[in-house]
Amino acid sequence: MNNLRRGSALLFALLVSINIAWAQQPAPAAPKARVVPAIAQNKDTQAAITPAIALKMLKDGNARFTSGRMTKRDLRKQVKATGSGQYPFASVVGCIDSRAAPELVFDQGIGDIFSMRIAGNFVNDDIIGSLEYGSRVAGARLIVVLGHSDCGAIKGTCDGVQLGHLTGALAKIKPAVDAVPDDGSPRNSKNYAFVQKVADMNVRLAVKTIRDKSPVLREMADKGEIAIVGAMLDVKTGKVTFDGIK
Repeated sequence: MNNLRRGSALLFALLVSINIAWAQQPAPAAPKARVVPAIAQNKDTQAAITPAIALKMLKDGNARFTSGRMTKRDLRKQVKATGSGQYPFASVVGCIDSRAAPELVFDQGIGDIFSMRIAGNFVNDDIIGSLEYGSRVAGARLIVVLGHSDCGAIKGTCDGVQLGHLTGALAKIKPAVDAVPDDGSPRNSKNYAFVQKVADMNVRLAVKTIRDKSPVLREMADKGEIAIVGAMLDVKTGKVTFDGIK
């Protein structure tokens, strides 16, 4: 009987020591979150995108950009994935301003968007032809004319700047200056409110010019196959506004 008691006591002591040792073990490390690189657009993903979805993708991308939560991408893999073909979902006409890169402010990767950039984000026959290729041939569902605040080209046009070939480029923006009603305030680059009104008008006129001068794109837009919209980037915040820019 004593042997049995001693055996039971030893077994109990052993179990207690095992439990204590187990409790003292460090907790297992939580598994690290796995970053899944964004894939490049392909024929199937592009086909599933409507103009409305494309617009939402750009709005969501800008929200990520302004919040500092940009998508993690393996650009080398995207290069390989797009090496045999590209399927962008949108085309963006923007300014050459170093603060207004569409791929960055909309948080997009390689193969996602066509980007056409020129000082003052105006459109001419060459850019319209490029947009026709982007939508009719390559399948982009959305065309965005992206203006921005504090635009040097807009300011130069407001002040009548003349400089080499830049003079001819700014002449393309002059209709926007003329289209802003005269409210008696200074119509030059010192008047920030006037400069912004011209920038807004310049975007509206560019959207109208695309529709007016391209039967190809106008027909696609009328059928709902694409959308043509304007947008404005605030270079102080990085936020892009679509509302109110028609």
